[in-house]
Amino acid sequence: MSKTENQDRQHPLYHRDRIIVDNLLVSSPTDYNLAELARLRIRYDGFPGARDIQKDLEVALQNWQLTESELFAKTLEIHKDKPLYKSKANKGEDEDWS
Repeated sequence: MSKTENQDRQHPLYHRDRIIVDNLLVSSPTDYNLAELARLRIRYDGFPGARDIQKDLEVALQNWQLTESELFAKTLEIHKDKPLYKSKANKGEDEDWS
């Protein structure tokens, strides 16, 4: 393995996501917060870096006494019932799932 393959990388949305994660750590599991936690768990799954965010996402999951499977099941139901994220045309903001 080369030196660069062994180093952690910084995610381009790290600073924006850090703010969201910090909020999740002190918030209750509302529909929106559950969706944000699931979205960020997907984003950082297997990402070679942002270890603090990955750890804190796990802490939020534990704080809400959920497994990842339960989280994804709940958010699937939430998204089936009502849209939580508005499109760019409707809200004027970026919708970012990457």
